[in-house]
Amino acid sequence: MFQKLFKNLMLLGLLATIASCDSQSTQISSAEPTAPPTGKALVIADVSNNPAKKIKRYQPMADYLAKNLSNFDIGIGEVKVAGDLETIASWLKSGEVDIYFDSPYPAMRVSQLSGAQAILRRWKDRTPDYYTIIFTMGDRDINSLEDLKGKTISFDEPNSTSGYMLPAAYLIEAGLNPVEKNSAADTVGDNEVGYVFSDDDENTIQWVISGKVAAGALDIGTFEEIPPQSRAAMKVLAETEKVARHIVMVRPDMDPEMVAALKTILLEMDKTPEGKEVLDIFEDTAKFDEFPPEASFQRMRELYEKVENR
Repeated sequence: MFQKLFKNLMLLGLLATIASCDSQSTQISSAEPTAPPTGKALVIADVSNNPAKKIKRYQPMADYLAKNLSNFDIGIGEVKVAGDLETIASWLKSGEVDIYFDSPYPAMRVSQLSGAQAILRRWKDRTPDYYTIIFTMGDRDINSLEDLKGKTISFDEPNSTSGYMLPAAYLIEAGLNPVEKNSAADTVGDNEVGYVFSDDDENTIQWVISGKVAAGALDIGTFEEIPPQSRAAMKVLAETEKVARHIVMVRPDMDPEMVAALKTILLEMDKTPEGKEVLDIFEDTAKFDEFPPEASFQRMRELYEKVENR
């Protein structure tokens, strides 16, 4: 009798538990789902070997532009990071990416590969333009570019405006013969200026100080960030011409009305508190402004041809 009563109580408890679970399941399933964003994505992109860092800096800009372009059926902002310029060019050409920011040389190369158009200048790091410093240590018997013959100079990386294209073209225009070497230890001919890529400005600085290379090339902003005591021990051999700090590129098939709206949004960003906040996060950008992009690209093409076709 006791066992039968116990079994009945257990059965009632089990049924109550099942009913409770069914009730909870019903409540969960009947909850209103979060509505996904409506409209298309506006995608901005860049090349980087640190995607997480780049996305953190770019996402607020993507969100800001998407919000202000809602009239064009834009509902969300996205960021894509590529490992090379060819991928960026492919994305722009196919329409997978809408906007791309870079310095003049890689921007020119991407434009050649994709047909992307330049629309504005970006004051990245709060500067409208920049140039390259070619430097060595003050205690070395190197007093001019001519003295670099038979020696090795360090550049940044092959797609850099200030860390490769500007200084390489400058050496050629000065009548010198820059020749790429596999390492700083390679032999350099008497009529050559050997160059190697350090892949990082910090490496270039250290290589010059340590004597691994005779000289180095840095953009003016990075050169001025060297501690004053260390910089005082250095000697500037040359300064290249100035070029735009950064250029805004858009995919080749973007609707002209959307291009015009995008330009207006970017040009007005530095005039509002929200816009300024986004610009600060966006790699300390001061503002965007108009400039003659085709003139800048033409100069980059001239320098590129000097370096590649000599």
